[in-house]
Amino acid sequence: MTKQNQSKIDVFTHVVPEKYRDALLKELPANSSWRNTLKTNLQLSDMNERFKVMDKFEDMKQVLTISAPPIEMVVGPGKAVELAKMANDGMAELVARYPDRFVCAAACLPMNDIDAALKEVDRAIKDLGFRGVQVLTPVVDKPMDALEFMPLYEKMSGYDLPLWIHPYREETYADYKSESRSKYRIFHRFGWPYETTAAMARLVYSGVLEKFPNLKFITHHCGAMLPFLESRASIMPDAAELQSGEIYARITKPPLDYFKKFYADTANIRPSGLMCGYQFFGADHIIFGTDMPYGAQSGEFFLRQAMDAVKQMDISEADRDKIFADSARKILKLLK
Repeated sequence: MTKQNQSKIDVFTHVVPEKYRDALLKELPANSSWRNTLKTNLQLSDMNERFKVMDKFEDMKQVLTISAPPIEMVVGPGKAVELAKMANDGMAELVARYPDRFVCAAACLPMNDIDAALKEVDRAIKDLGFRGVQVLTPVVDKPMDALEFMPLYEKMSGYDLPLWIHPYREETYADYKSESRSKYRIFHRFGWPYETTAAMARLVYSGVLEKFPNLKFITHHCGAMLPFLESRASIMPDAAELQSGEIYARITKPPLDYFKKFYADTANIRPSGLMCGYQFFGADHIIFGTDMPYGAQSGEFFLRQAMDAVKQMDISEADRDKIFADSARKILKLLK
């Protein structure tokens, strides 16, 4: 039987501060579906509406991350820097104004200007008190192991704070080469978890986690496909791949040793799926996340689904405490 009123820290919630929202709306194309989302999902920007949902759950606190779309997909480098600062200032203001609701935030970065992104990392962590950064993948159609992103990983490794990985594919990522667009929202339903898995694989096989062993990543949807395809992820390269200079030659340990270093949230996963993730990552690397305020009932459905799924896991109460809050406190270096 689970304990009542367990502390809960939701590490993967989305927000769009009002000033940032208004500026972003001016930049989005007239036909962008995000225009409607930003206007109709009130919990993204209206904290009173957000708190109505949060109040239905006891001892619930959140970590804030900026919602998609990624700014580098909307505007050029100069404007992206401006929007990133506006987004981070807005999140910092919310954390300061509502410390009983929000424990910290992850920085939004202008990833189409890596030098500016590095400066914003320092400002967000040193001046605003943020506990990490968020990166949406692919980064302007580039993989996360691109050489230009290595300075970011080096910096975050030095801070010993995590990077949130959020998948982002648009409808133009077709399901088949013979088509120009994805159908039935497959790009979103299944393309996003695949994108997360591909990003993790690139970070592992390229040697990023070998080069920066202190680096920490938080992944959405319980590590996506990885826990379910453990046996395929564990396959080492054959001689032909090594001879051709494939990226596998850059790692010195079995692939699973690196994959198990990722952190995985609980968003949109059933109890059986969480148990699969638990068996792969362990309780120390499964952390509570809900994707709020997306989903039905103003985000309440996903939040309740994630909470109930964790409660239904066949694990010890000590491990459940880790998933709900203790592991988040540790990785984010929180005192509360």
